[in-house]
Amino acid sequence: MNFVTPWVLLLLPLALVPLLLDRQHSKSYSWMQLIPRDGLSDLLGLLLKILAALALMFIILGVAGPATPSQPIERTGVGAQLVLIIDRSASMDDPFSGAIASGRAGESKAAAAERLITRFVNERKNDMFGMVTFSNSAMHVLPLTESKEAILAAIRAAGGSALFQTNIGSGLTTGLAQFDKTPDSGSRAIILLSDGGGRIGAATQEKIRDWLDRMHVTLYWIVLRQPGSISIFDETYKTPDDRPPPPAIELNDYFKTLRSGYQPYEAEDPQSLAAAIQDINRKEKKPIKYIEEIPGKDYAPWCYSIAAVLIALLLAVKFIEVRTWH
Repeated sequence: MNFVTPWVLLLLPLALVPLLLDRQHSKSYSWMQLIPRDGLSDLLGLLLKILAALALMFIILGVAGPATPSQPIERTGVGAQLVLIIDRSASMDDPFSGAIASGRAGESKAAAAERLITRFVNERKNDMFGMVTFSNSAMHVLPLTESKEAILAAIRAAGGSALFQTNIGSGLTTGLAQFDKTPDSGSRAIILLSDGGGRIGAATQEKIRDWLDRMHVTLYWIVLRQPGSISIFDETYKTPDDRPPPPAIELNDYFKTLRSGYQPYEAEDPQSLAAAIQDINRKEKKPIKYIEEIPGKDYAPWCYSIAAVLIALLLAVKFIEVRTWH
Protein backbone atom coordinates (compact mmCIF):
# COMPACT_ATOMS: atom_id res chain seq x y z
CA MET A 1 0.00 0.00 0.00
CA ASN A 2 1.30 3.44 -0.98
CA PHE A 3 0.26 6.86 0.30
CA VAL A 4 0.13 10.05 -1.75
CA THR A 5 0.95 12.23 1.29
CA PRO A 6 2.49 9.83 3.82
CA TRP A 7 3.47 12.60 6.26
CA VAL A 8 -0.24 12.95 7.16
CA LEU A 9 0.02 9.56 8.91
CA LEU A 10 1.95 11.35 11.65
CA LEU A 11 -1.42 12.75 12.73
CA LEU A 12 -2.85 9.29 13.47
CA PRO A 13 -2.23 9.60 17.25
CA LEU A 14 -4.90 12.33 17.25
CA ALA A 15 -7.44 9.56 16.69
CA LEU A 16 -6.87 8.50 20.33
CA VAL A 17 -8.14 11.83 21.69
CA PRO A 18 -11.82 10.68 21.97
CA LEU A 19 -10.68 7.69 24.07
CA LEU A 20 -8.86 9.92 26.54
CA LEU A 21 -11.59 12.50 27.11
CA ASP A 22 -14.80 12.20 29.12
CA ARG A 23 -18.02 13.98 28.29
CA GLN A 24 -18.41 17.11 30.42
CA HIS A 25 -21.97 16.48 31.65
CA SER A 26 -20.98 13.06 33.07
CA LYS A 27 -19.24 14.90 35.94
CA SER A 28 -21.99 17.41 36.75
CA TYR A 29 -23.29 15.52 39.82
CA SER A 30 -21.67 15.86 43.25
CA TRP A 31 -22.32 12.35 44.60
CA MET A 32 -23.79 9.25 42.91
CA GLN A 33 -22.69 6.42 45.20
CA LEU A 34 -26.30 5.35 45.92
CA ILE A 35 -27.01 4.78 42.25
CA PRO A 36 -26.02 1.28 41.07
CA ARG A 37 -23.37 1.17 38.31
CA ASP A 38 -24.85 0.78 34.82
CA GLY A 39 -22.54 -1.55 32.93
CA LEU A 40 -24.53 -1.26 29.69
CA SER A 41 -24.21 2.54 29.71
CA ASP A 42 -20.47 2.27 30.35
CA LEU A 43 -20.16 -0.14 27.43
CA LEU A 44 -22.17 2.11 25.12
CA GLY A 45 -20.06 5.10 26.20
CA LEU A 46 -16.89 3.20 25.34
CA LEU A 47 -18.33 2.15 21.97
CA LEU A 48 -19.17 5.76 21.15
CA LYS A 49 -15.59 6.79 21.95
CA ILE A 50 -14.31 4.00 19.71
CA LEU A 51 -16.62 5.14 16.91
CA ALA A 52 -15.32 8.71 17.24
CA ALA A 53 -11.70 7.48 17.25
CA LEU A 54 -12.32 5.33 14.16
CA ALA A 55 -13.98 8.26 12.36
CA LEU A 56 -10.92 10.43 13.00
CA MET A 57 -8.59 7.63 11.95
CA PHE A 58 -10.35 7.08 8.59
CA ILE A 59 -10.42 10.81 7.89
CA ILE A 60 -6.66 11.01 8.43
CA LEU A 61 -6.11 7.89 6.28
CA GLY A 62 -8.23 9.42 3.50
CA VAL A 63 -6.20 12.63 3.55
CA ALA A 64 -2.99 10.55 3.36
CA GLY A 65 -4.29 9.08 0.07
CA PRO A 66 -3.95 5.29 0.34
CA ALA A 67 -3.59 3.50 -3.00
CA THR A 68 -2.15 0.32 -4.39
CA PRO A 69 1.02 0.66 -6.54
CA SER A 70 0.66 1.05 -10.30
CA GLN A 71 1.29 -2.09 -12.33
CA PRO A 72 3.28 -2.15 -15.61
CA ILE A 73 1.65 -4.57 -18.06
CA GLU A 74 3.22 -5.63 -21.35
CA ARG A 75 0.73 -5.44 -24.21
CA THR A 76 0.94 -6.16 -27.94
CA GLY A 77 -0.39 -3.56 -30.33
CA VAL A 78 0.11 -2.21 -33.84
CA GLY A 79 2.49 0.68 -34.37
CA ALA A 80 6.13 1.70 -34.20
CA GLN A 81 8.77 3.81 -32.50
CA LEU A 82 8.98 6.86 -34.75
CA VAL A 83 11.38 9.80 -34.58
CA LEU A 84 10.38 12.85 -36.62
CA ILE A 85 13.39 14.78 -37.96
CA ILE A 86 12.08 18.02 -39.41
CA ASP A 87 13.99 20.61 -41.40
CA ARG A 88 13.53 24.11 -39.94
CA SER A 89 15.80 26.00 -42.32
CA ALA A 90 14.45 29.37 -43.50
CA SER A 91 13.48 27.94 -46.91
CA MET A 92 10.79 25.82 -45.22
CA ASP A 93 8.71 29.00 -44.92
CA ASP A 94 8.58 29.28 -48.72
CA PRO A 95 5.69 27.80 -50.73
CA PHE A 96 6.03 24.51 -52.59
CA SER A 97 7.71 24.42 -55.97
CA GLY A 98 4.40 23.46 -57.57
CA ALA A 99 2.77 26.63 -56.24
CA ILE A 100 5.52 28.80 -57.77
CA ALA A 101 5.23 27.07 -61.14
CA SER A 102 1.45 27.50 -61.25
CA GLY A 103 1.58 31.12 -60.12
CA ARG A 104 -0.44 30.41 -56.96
CA ALA A 105 1.23 31.22 -53.63
CA GLY A 106 -0.35 28.56 -51.47
CA GLU A 107 0.43 27.02 -48.10
CA SER A 108 4.05 27.14 -47.00
CA LYS A 109 6.03 23.92 -46.66
CA ALA A 110 6.40 24.35 -42.89
CA ALA A 111 2.66 24.98 -42.38
CA ALA A 112 1.66 22.01 -44.54
CA ALA A 113 4.15 19.77 -42.75
CA GLU A 114 2.81 20.81 -39.34
CA ARG A 115 -0.79 20.25 -40.38
CA LEU A 116 -0.24 16.85 -41.99
CA ILE A 117 2.13 15.49 -39.35
CA THR A 118 -0.40 16.48 -36.69
CA ARG A 119 -3.04 14.45 -38.51
CA PHE A 120 -0.58 11.57 -38.90
CA VAL A 121 0.13 11.52 -35.14
CA ASN A 122 -3.59 11.65 -34.31
CA GLU A 123 -4.23 8.58 -36.49
CA ARG A 124 -1.60 6.49 -34.69
CA LYS A 125 -2.71 4.67 -31.54
CA ASN A 126 0.14 2.71 -29.94
CA ASP A 127 3.19 4.54 -31.27
CA MET A 128 6.04 6.16 -29.40
CA PHE A 129 7.11 9.47 -30.94
CA GLY A 130 10.28 11.51 -30.63
CA MET A 131 11.18 14.72 -32.41
CA VAL A 132 14.29 16.55 -33.63
CA THR A 133 14.48 19.74 -35.67
CA PHE A 134 17.53 21.08 -37.50
CA SER A 135 18.83 23.92 -39.60
CA ASN A 136 22.52 24.77 -39.13
CA SER A 137 22.54 22.31 -36.20
CA ALA A 138 20.14 19.85 -34.58
CA MET A 139 17.79 20.67 -31.71
CA HIS A 140 16.61 17.83 -29.47
CA VAL A 141 12.90 18.65 -29.04
CA LEU A 142 11.31 15.56 -27.45
CA PRO A 143 12.57 12.09 -26.51
CA LEU A 144 10.60 9.00 -27.48
CA THR A 145 7.36 9.11 -25.53
CA GLU A 146 3.90 7.55 -25.53
CA SER A 147 2.30 10.91 -24.68
CA LYS A 148 0.37 12.09 -27.72
CA GLU A 149 -0.26 15.46 -26.06
CA ALA A 150 3.49 16.01 -25.70
CA ILE A 151 4.35 15.27 -29.34
CA LEU A 152 1.47 17.40 -30.63
CA ALA A 153 2.66 20.30 -28.47
CA ALA A 154 6.21 19.80 -29.79
CA ILE A 155 4.97 19.90 -33.40
CA ARG A 156 3.08 23.15 -32.74
CA ALA A 157 6.16 24.67 -31.11
CA ALA A 158 8.58 23.63 -33.87
CA GLY A 159 7.97 26.72 -36.01
CA GLY A 160 9.81 29.96 -35.83
CA SER A 161 12.68 31.64 -37.61
CA ALA A 162 15.75 29.63 -38.55
CA LEU A 163 19.00 29.91 -40.49
CA PHE A 164 19.71 29.40 -44.17
CA GLN A 165 21.49 26.07 -43.67
CA THR A 166 20.48 22.41 -43.80
CA ASN A 167 22.63 20.19 -41.59
CA ILE A 168 20.94 16.84 -42.21
CA GLY A 169 23.84 14.88 -40.74
CA SER A 170 23.41 16.51 -37.34
CA GLY A 171 19.64 15.96 -37.46
CA LEU A 172 20.01 12.25 -38.27
CA THR A 173 22.61 11.50 -35.60
CA THR A 174 20.60 13.35 -32.95
CA GLY A 175 17.45 11.49 -33.94
CA LEU A 176 19.15 8.09 -33.96
CA ALA A 177 20.57 8.72 -30.49
CA GLN A 178 17.00 8.54 -29.13
CA PHE A 179 16.70 4.84 -30.04
CA ASP A 180 19.87 4.05 -28.12
CA LYS A 181 18.11 4.96 -24.85
CA THR A 182 14.85 3.07 -25.54
CA PRO A 183 14.26 -0.73 -25.61
CA ASP A 184 13.47 -2.00 -29.11
CA SER A 185 9.72 -2.59 -29.52
CA GLY A 186 10.12 -4.50 -32.79
CA SER A 187 9.38 -1.69 -35.26
CA ARG A 188 11.50 1.46 -35.58
CA ALA A 189 11.64 4.21 -38.17
CA ILE A 190 12.88 7.73 -38.82
CA ILE A 191 10.80 10.16 -40.86
CA LEU A 192 13.17 12.76 -42.31
CA LEU A 193 11.33 15.74 -43.78
CA SER A 194 13.41 18.39 -45.54
CA ASP A 195 13.36 20.65 -48.57
CA GLY A 196 16.97 20.04 -49.54
CA GLY A 197 19.83 17.63 -49.33
CA GLY A 198 22.87 18.94 -47.60
CA ARG A 199 26.15 17.09 -47.68
CA ILE A 200 27.24 14.62 -45.01
CA GLY A 201 30.90 13.94 -44.28
CA ALA A 202 32.34 10.44 -44.66
CA ALA A 203 32.78 9.92 -40.90
CA THR A 204 29.17 10.96 -40.22
CA GLN A 205 27.95 8.70 -43.03
CA GLU A 206 29.63 5.68 -41.45
CA LYS A 207 28.23 6.60 -38.05
CA ILE A 208 24.68 6.89 -39.45
CA ARG A 209 25.04 3.60 -41.36
CA ASP A 210 26.29 1.78 -38.26
CA TRP A 211 23.55 3.14 -36.01
CA LEU A 212 20.78 2.37 -38.50
CA ASP A 213 22.01 -1.23 -38.83
CA ARG A 214 22.62 -1.79 -35.13
CA MET A 215 19.33 -0.25 -34.00
CA HIS A 216 17.23 -1.77 -36.84
CA VAL A 217 15.81 1.57 -37.97
CA THR A 218 14.08 2.17 -41.31
CA LEU A 219 14.60 5.57 -42.93
CA TYR A 220 11.85 7.46 -44.77
CA TRP A 221 12.94 10.65 -46.52
CA ILE A 222 10.29 13.10 -47.74
CA VAL A 223 11.85 15.73 -50.00
CA LEU A 224 9.85 18.95 -50.33
CA ARG A 225 10.87 20.14 -53.78
CA GLN A 226 12.60 23.49 -54.06
CA PRO A 227 11.59 25.65 -57.06
CA GLY A 228 13.79 24.69 -60.00
CA SER A 229 15.48 21.84 -58.15
CA ILE A 230 16.35 18.49 -59.71
CA SER A 231 14.18 15.51 -58.83
CA ILE A 232 15.96 12.74 -56.95
CA PHE A 233 14.04 10.30 -59.18
CA ASP A 234 15.34 11.83 -62.43
CA GLU A 235 17.36 8.95 -63.88
CA THR A 236 18.31 10.95 -66.96
CA TYR A 237 20.28 13.52 -64.98
CA LYS A 238 24.05 13.29 -65.35
CA THR A 239 26.44 15.20 -63.15
CA PRO A 240 28.99 17.31 -65.04
CA ASP A 241 32.50 15.93 -64.74
CA ASP A 242 33.93 19.07 -63.20
CA ARG A 243 31.32 19.46 -60.45
CA PRO A 244 29.97 17.33 -57.59
CA PRO A 245 26.37 16.10 -57.83
CA PRO A 246 23.63 18.24 -56.26
CA PRO A 247 23.30 17.62 -52.50
CA ALA A 248 19.89 15.94 -52.82
CA ILE A 249 21.13 13.53 -55.52
CA GLU A 250 24.29 12.74 -53.54
CA LEU A 251 22.30 12.16 -50.35
CA ASN A 252 19.79 9.92 -52.10
CA ASP A 253 22.60 7.82 -53.60
CA TYR A 254 24.09 7.42 -50.12
CA PHE A 255 20.76 6.43 -48.57
CA LYS A 256 20.32 3.77 -51.27
CA THR A 257 23.39 1.96 -49.92
CA LEU A 258 21.83 1.53 -46.45
CA ARG A 259 21.04 -2.05 -45.50
CA SER A 260 18.51 -1.19 -42.80
CA GLY A 261 15.77 -0.05 -45.19
CA TYR A 262 15.17 3.20 -47.05
CA GLN A 263 12.19 4.73 -48.87
CA PRO A 264 12.32 8.18 -50.52
CA TYR A 265 9.38 10.43 -51.43
CA GLU A 266 9.04 13.75 -53.23
CA ALA A 267 6.35 16.34 -52.62
CA GLU A 268 5.62 19.38 -54.76
CA ASP A 269 2.37 20.39 -53.03
CA PRO A 270 0.39 19.60 -49.87
CA GLN A 271 -1.48 16.82 -51.66
CA SER A 272 1.65 14.88 -52.59
CA LEU A 273 3.04 15.46 -49.10
CA ALA A 274 -0.19 14.03 -47.64
CA ALA A 275 0.10 10.99 -49.95
CA ALA A 276 3.69 10.36 -48.81
CA ILE A 277 2.76 10.57 -45.12
CA GLN A 278 -0.25 8.32 -45.68
CA ASP A 279 1.96 5.72 -47.39
CA ILE A 280 4.28 5.72 -44.37
CA ASN A 281 1.22 5.39 -42.15
CA ARG A 282 0.22 2.20 -43.99
CA LYS A 283 3.71 0.68 -43.95
CA GLU A 284 4.51 1.31 -40.28
CA LYS A 285 1.71 -0.77 -38.80
CA LYS A 286 3.50 -3.79 -37.42
CA PRO A 287 2.95 -5.76 -34.21
CA ILE A 288 4.90 -4.14 -31.38
CA LYS A 289 5.24 -4.76 -27.68
CA TYR A 290 4.76 -1.85 -25.33
CA ILE A 291 4.38 -1.29 -21.60
CA GLU A 292 1.11 0.14 -20.32
CA GLU A 293 1.10 1.55 -16.79
CA ILE A 294 -2.10 0.52 -14.99
CA PRO A 295 -2.82 2.99 -12.17
CA GLY A 296 -3.31 1.61 -8.68
CA LYS A 297 -6.65 1.59 -6.91
CA ASP A 298 -7.44 4.69 -4.85
CA TYR A 299 -8.82 3.82 -1.42
CA ALA A 300 -9.28 7.41 -0.18
CA PRO A 301 -12.99 7.50 -1.17
CA TRP A 302 -13.56 4.32 0.85
CA CYS A 303 -11.92 5.90 3.89
CA TYR A 304 -14.09 9.00 3.59
CA SER A 305 -17.23 6.87 3.14
CA ILE A 306 -16.51 4.83 6.26
CA ALA A 307 -15.78 8.01 8.22
CA ALA A 308 -19.08 9.51 7.01
CA VAL A 309 -21.02 6.42 8.17
CA LEU A 310 -19.37 6.53 11.59
CA ILE A 311 -20.07 10.24 11.98
CA ALA A 312 -23.69 9.65 10.96
CA LEU A 313 -24.00 6.99 13.68
CA LEU A 314 -22.56 9.39 16.28
CA LEU A 315 -25.00 12.11 15.22
CA ALA A 316 -27.90 9.67 15.44
CA VAL A 317 -26.88 8.68 18.98
CA LYS A 318 -26.51 12.35 19.88
CA PHE A 319 -30.02 13.02 18.63
CA ILE A 320 -31.64 10.30 20.80
CA GLU A 321 -29.44 10.94 23.85
CA VAL A 322 -31.22 11.77 27.10
CA ARG A 323 -30.31 15.32 28.12
CA THR A 324 -28.72 16.04 31.47
CA TRP A 325 -31.18 17.00 34.20
CA HIS A 326 -30.85 20.47 35.65
